[in-house]
Amino acid sequence: QVQFVASGGGLVQPGGSRRLSCAASGSIDYIHAMAWYRQVPGKSRDVVAHIRTGGVGNYAASVKGRFTIVRDNPKHTVYLQMNDLKPEDTALYYCDGMGPTGLLYGYPTQGTQVTVSS
Repeated sequence: QVQFVASGGGLVQPGGSRRLSCAASGSIDYIHAMAWYRQVPGKSRDVVAHIRTGGVGNYAASVKGRFTIVRDNPKHTVYLQMNDLKPEDTALYYCDGMGPTGLLYGYPTQGTQVTVSS
């Protein structure tokens, strides 16, 4: 099955930007939607964005207007452009496939840490 590896995280100051990449081990053409979610210890998983092939991104209210998701099927990669970052965006970020009902598929995935701090 396909596996995902996220990269591009790091330490960024409030108001800064970061672009995350999620590389798949194989084709993502058949996956209904691709999603980015984040996880903070002690809190539930938070899906921040998802996108279907050829579709527009859908965003959580907390990131709308600041984050942009891009899906590049030929490159087997999904991106998350994050602008105007806030301390509350600090989390471990992952990507995963998403089905028509909005449930994440649970593919093996490696996250990347984003820390927003001055």
